[in-house]
Amino acid sequence: MTTAYAHGERLQLVALLRQVGPDEPTLCDGWTTRDLAAHLLARERRPDAGIGLLVRPLAGWSDRVRRGYAEQEWEPLLDELSAPPWWSPLSNPLTDELVNTVEMFLHHEDVRRAQPDWQPRDLPAQLEQILWRRLSMLTTMTMRRLPVRVTLVAPGHGEHAVGTGPQVRLTGAPGELLVFASGRQDAARVAAEGPAESVRALREARFAM
Repeated sequence: MTTAYAHGERLQLVALLRQVGPDEPTLCDGWTTRDLAAHLLARERRPDAGIGLLVRPLAGWSDRVRRGYAEQEWEPLLDELSAPPWWSPLSNPLTDELVNTVEMFLHHEDVRRAQPDWQPRDLPAQLEQILWRRLSMLTTMTMRRLPVRVTLVAPGHGEHAVGTGPQVRLTGAPGELLVFASGRQDAARVAAEGPAESVRALREARFAM
């Protein structure tokens, strides 16, 4: 299985991290660029650290593992991030594209869109198709309990609806809709149509994974 897009987003993210440095903000609340890089390393190199994401009492362990990576020197840390381990269940050649395309895309955007002069990227058509396919899975997890029915519209790709209640239509490129559906609403360039109260509630919602 090719891993062109997952690895490409990874390398672009690493290049941007080298450019901006370790102490810049990201769209991840409270995380600097160093924290974000450490999270990605812990995620794929320390599978035990992921337990804290599922079992709340063990969240402290996950934080300690991440902080351990964050204490490394910046350039060696980025060197590690650019070369994912072949043995990791998340980054081996059989799983990388499936597991990491969205992860790397979103975290790349977390760094890009925290910069004051960011602009949307022109993504390859095939990558947009992949992001659109993954969007339905993501919204099933993040939007299923919202008190609105959200119809996601990506011109040239189709429509996908989730939820119940007053209808809101979100229109944008697949990448922009994915940014929105992942809980980064303020950073997504989408057009929203529907009752003003419902649109506001959707933009302010905290999406639950």
